[in-house]
Amino acid sequence: MNIYVGNLSYGVDENELKAAFEEYGAVTSARIITDKYSGRSKGFGFVEMEDDDAAKKAIEGLNGRALDNREIKVNEARPRT
Repeated sequence: MNIYVGNLSYGVDENELKAAFEEYGAVTSARIITDKYSGRSKGFGFVEMEDDDAAKKAIEGLNGRALDNREIKVNEARPRT
């Protein structure tokens, strides 16, 4: 399942993001979206988890929780329209 993670601190890196989700299960990938010109984080990213049940538990457990002193928003990623 692909998970959207918003309101990320600009100091969070992909390893920290992955580690937060690994508490709930196996993480396939963790990406932080960056500005293509400056390389700076845009404050959101995506985490891919193998198991849908683990992903749902991660969403419930991490939504609203502080990561690097910012309350993150976590939900199932929706395809672009």
